[in-house]
Amino acid sequence: MKQILITIIMIIPLLTMAQEDKGAISADMLSNMHKTYVNSNSKGTENAIRHNKLNDLAKSRYTNGSSDTYFSNRVISSGVTNQESSGRCWLFTGLNVLRPVVMENKGMSEFKFSQAYLFFYDQLEKANLFLEGIIATKDKPMDDKRVEWLIKNPIGDGGQWTGLVDLVDKYGAVPADVMPESYQANNTSKMSRLLTLRLREDALEIRKMAADKKSDADITKAKKQMLNDVYRILALSLGEPTQEFEWRYKDKEGNITELTKYTPKSFYKEFVGLDLSEYVMLMNDPTRPFDALYEIDYDRHRYDGHNWKYINLDAEKIKEFAKASILDNKAMYFSCDVGKQYDGKNGYLDMSNYDYASLVGVEFGMDKTERIKTFSSGSSHGMTLVAVDMDKDGKINKWLLENSWGQRGYQGHLIMSDEWFNEYMFRLVINKKYIDAKTLKILEKEATLLPPWDPMFSQEL
Repeated sequence: MKQILITIIMIIPLLTMAQEDKGAISADMLSNMHKTYVNSNSKGTENAIRHNKLNDLAKSRYTNGSSDTYFSNRVISSGVTNQESSGRCWLFTGLNVLRPVVMENKGMSEFKFSQAYLFFYDQLEKANLFLEGIIATKDKPMDDKRVEWLIKNPIGDGGQWTGLVDLVDKYGAVPADVMPESYQANNTSKMSRLLTLRLREDALEIRKMAADKKSDADITKAKKQMLNDVYRILALSLGEPTQEFEWRYKDKEGNITELTKYTPKSFYKEFVGLDLSEYVMLMNDPTRPFDALYEIDYDRHRYDGHNWKYINLDAEKIKEFAKASILDNKAMYFSCDVGKQYDGKNGYLDMSNYDYASLVGVEFGMDKTERIKTFSSGSSHGMTLVAVDMDKDGKINKWLLENSWGQRGYQGHLIMSDEWFNEYMFRLVINKKYIDAKTLKILEKEATLLPPWDPMFSQEL
């Protein structure tokens, strides 16, 4: 018996060591963690953190330029939009790029587009794109990577600039009062869930038809009926888009124009008139080579539309082009990781807004490349870049973004430091005329095709 007890006593430390060797947390490790924490004398910090918001405690009093809301150069515009509880920032941002053009062209003091009009067609086109994707992969197994991606992402209210271009090209645009926002347009989650559920069911039906050796004609006929159901949900939720309308406006001088009949395409041609194919998307993704062209496979809004392409560039180059556009009074589509170092109360995006390291006593040292690689950062929101502030020597201090969250932030805008631009800016869309010839030559290269499930290109909200 004595020998057995001795053996057990000798085995216990060995078992503990084996447990540690296998990567588990041992009693000794826990004891050491406890002693380290107690010796750090953190009781006061613990009390504060347990009973307050982290951001309130981490807010730095050393925020750069937080009291300065002036800008040396600003695009002329007025009014602020509100996407409400929806992921349509891309649509608001794109139309907010075009809004100052309308105001300048027609001498108007204010103007707003209808987002609901284009959103209707966005959802219908995305549903068709999804169903065509299911048809194209109907013979592949359910665990095929593309099939899996399609089923996970049948539809959504997010998007990006190329989608807006394709929608405007096919359907035109209308003023806000021609097709106003509905409750479902402002609160898209439930409608999106219903459409997602319906489309996934449709996907299974198409795959069953394929397994039962139904003809391509039968499957196409079934798809058309499926789209009728989608159209019905959209029409009930958003209203049917107008095909023709009468409209007039008041200019800055107070003159009211004659009531005139338009189609959405004729309205766009007369009031905007821009060739949106002259715009280029630029990206700052340091995980991939710069001065190169990329294309995202199957990432578009229309089946007969375009995948989005972008030139990957160093941030300093992008800033030079952006500055030239603002100096010429032209706003730009801009997307970023808005939730990082964001002071929502004051509308500041600044790297010194919050000092989490000092608060919790733990350093956070990843750079932009490392944050992207570890899924810690990516484009999450689109806004309109409308101003830059420079000193007398041309050095950039900060930028101004027109947001689509109503009056939140600084008068409906966000003020972004130049350093924050470097760290959390991802995409900018700009007219070719503000880009140098060497960079434009990159568009002639063959694009590197990236899969739609690449983590950098999830839909923006």
